[in-house]
Formats: sequence, C-alpha cells, structure tokens
Amino acid sequence: MSKASPLRRSCPPKLPAMPKPKGKAKRPVPPLPRGWAGARWRPVAVGGGLGLAAAAYVGVDYLRHLSPAWHGRLRPALWAALALATAARAPFYRRWDAELRAAPRFLAALVFMLAALLCEAISVRFINTVLGLQWHRSTAPLPDTGQWILLALNEKLPQTVVDLLRARIIALHHYLMLFIMLGFSALFDCIKGPGLGIGSRYMFTMAVGRLLRTMTFLATILPSARPWCAEARYQIPDYPHPWAQKYYVPYASDRMMIWRVMKQDMPYATLQDYPDEYNPDWGLMSFLVDILRPSTGEGPSWYHLLKKSSGGCSDLLYSGHMLVAVLTAMAWTEAYGGWSSIVIWFLVVHSAQREIRERHHYSVDCIVAIYVGILLWRMTGFLWSARETNRSRRIAKLDEVQNRLFRAAKDSDILEVRSLLGEVELAGQEKKCFSQCIIFSFATAMIVFTLLFVLLAFTLTNDG
Repeated sequence: MSKASPLRRSCPPKLPAMPKPKGKAKRPVPPLPRGWAGARWRPVAVGGGLGLAAAAYVGVDYLRHLSPAWHGRLRPALWAALALATAARAPFYRRWDAELRAAPRFLAALVFMLAALLCEAISVRFINTVLGLQWHRSTAPLPDTGQWILLALNEKLPQTVVDLLRARIIALHHYLMLFIMLGFSALFDCIKGPGLGIGSRYMFTMAVGRLLRTMTFLATILPSARPWCAEARYQIPDYPHPWAQKYYVPYASDRMMIWRVMKQDMPYATLQDYPDEYNPDWGLMSFLVDILRPSTGEGPSWYHLLKKSSGGCSDLLYSGHMLVAVLTAMAWTEAYGGWSSIVIWFLVVHSAQREIRERHHYSVDCIVAIYVGILLWRMTGFLWSARETNRSRRIAKLDEVQNRLFRAAKDSDILEVRSLLGEVELAGQEKKCFSQCIIFSFATAMIVFTLLFVLLAFTLTNDG
C-alpha cells in the first residue's frame, strides 16, 4: 500500500469583494423664488432706484436754502417725473387685488389716526391755556444737559462741522414724503405689497404713538424751552383757568400750604378774584369751551382755535416730530433696507440734535420718542410685515394634510397625492376675487385720492 500524501488544510476560496452600498442620493431642494429667500422680501430694484429718488427729493428741496431759483425750477420737474412714473407703472402692477383687500384696513387706520390727531390738538390747546399767559412769561425753562453738550461742542468742533449740524437738511414734511414714496414703490416691486398694507401699519402706529404722547404731556405740564412762544402765538388771558385757580395756584410756591394740602388731601385755600371766563355759543360743541378756553380775539369757531394750536408752547413729552422721523426710518429699514435706510437713520439723529439745538424740545423728548417709535413699530407687525406669509401658509396647509398625504402615498394613489399637493400650492396663493373693471376703477381712484391728499396736506399745513 502506497504511502498516502499528507493532507493539506483547505482554505475557503476568497469571494469577490461586494461593492459598498451607495447612500441614498440627496433630493435636490428647489431654490425659493426671488423675493422669498429667508422668508423675507428682497427688493427687485437692487440698483437702489428708490434710494436715489429719495436722495434727489431731499437734495432738490434743500436747494431752497442754497439757490431758490434752481429750487423753483427743479422741484416741479422732479414731482412731475415721479407722478408720471407712478401713473405709467400703475397699469402693469400685478397686486391691485391685494391693494383692494387692504383698502378697508387702510381707511380704518386713517380714521383712527385723524381721531388721535384731533384728540391731541384739543389737549395741546388745553395745556397751553390752562395756566394763563403770566405763567408762560415767568416760568424758566428746565435745565437740559443735552443743550449744554451741544453748546460745548460748538466751541470745540470746526466751524464747517457746526454749520453742517445747524443746517436744515430735512424737516417733518420730508419724512412724510419719504414714507409716501416708500408706499408707492410697491408699484415698482421695490417693497413687498400691498402698499396700503404698510400705509395702514404706519398710520395705526402713528395714532397709537400720538395717543400715548397725549396722555404723557397731559399728565404733567412742563414749561417750554422757548418762554416767548405763548405770547407770540396765543391771545389767552394772563390769569389761570378756574380749575388751576382752585387746584394749582394756591399750592404752587408756598411750602407750608403745600405741606398742609398734602396732610389734608383736600383743597382748602380761599380763591382770589379773577375776571369771568369768555363763553361763546358753539352749539353742539359748547362742551369744548372749558377745555379750549377761547378769547374774544381768536376767531368764532372751535376749529379755528385747534388750527392755531400747532405744536403748542408748553413742552410736549415726547416729540411728535421725532416720532414721525423714527417711524419713517423703521418702515424704510424693514421694507427696503440698504444704504438709503442707513442715511435716513443719520438724518433722524441730525433732526434730533436740531430739535434740541433750536429748543423746540428738551433732550428727554427726543430720546423717549426714538425708543417709543422703535418699540411701537415692532409691536404692529400684524398689520404688515416684510416677512413673506405665503410660505408659512403652505407649511400650515401641509401640516393639515400630512396624514392624508402619507395614506395616499402608502396606497399608491397618485391622483390623491397630486390633489393634496395642489391644495398646498393653492394655500400659498392669493385669491383673486375681483373683476378687472373693479380693480382698474379702484387703482385709478386710489392714485388720484392719494396724490390729492398729499398735495392738500402739504398745502394746508404750514408745519407739516
């Protein structure tokens, strides 16, 4: 028997290496449409056309101080060019249906703002007349450290810088016009429409700010930084109103009487003899006689008195001019942004120091107006916002149909999936429920009304 060969340890053959399973390819995410990136509106006019138009308006209007002749030529030309551009663009605007839906909210905000301004005008007249003309003559202005700082800077800074700080570059009516230009820029897709939406937010915020301001300056009457103002503007009696005769004058300066009224917490002083008040017959508005305190030489009607009240001659905490400026800057920053909004904020600061420098307001009035305006604008975003709402509506609708969509996909029901996705897409689109005739009529009436309203406002008011 032959010797057997030694057994060899057999090894299993090597299998070919299996390819590694490739990960699931990522699903490409379609880019958002222009203007929706980051869920925030981005202006189409990236060239800064609106900012250039605003700069041209302010610059041409400043020519009245440098060259009145050129100002007389360029200002009508610029206004005509802006009006023609607006009229030419209006037929091609694609969101007139959204403007029409925003119109009731716009009109309600307009009525609310006018009511707030009327309440403010009545209150301004009251605090300017209640203490009498002698109080305005004899009461010294309050110490204001902001005025001290500006006077100190005038001594240190170069004369060119001081002249720039003193320059009347921009005023109240400029800020109003800048906002009107911002609202009309929705026609050119510079800001997110509807333009009446941002207009309603601006007027509503203005009305709330004016009412808060009225309650603030009514609470405590402060002397004006211009002691000669009341005598130059009003024809009011020298003596105080009967209310002030009883509750203020006896306890204004005597320390013992102040201490006694604090202890008793009741008016006790004997009243002095003053002339009788003038009481005209205003019919249904006669209840305003005690508040407005008319005199024989100030006109026959209560409306005439309110028209002359203007900005008042007691300090009004906080500044209404600065509130308008801050709201315009906030609206411009949120809706348009860019370099022009930075320039507007510099103009706001320039206006604030001018209000203090020219003693229209104390420093506290301007500072409070700035942060109140910022906070109020932040709180009224429910009326209009630069953030896109179509995407949020789509997401909300998708959450609503999510279970039905999964069920349809599980059952391979393609028709149901398409139907549900169509509902999601339609949820982000604005409904067009107005005929072209109605939209055209509304567009024409709205442009004509707004232009006439702007012209009347700037023509009939001498202080913006």
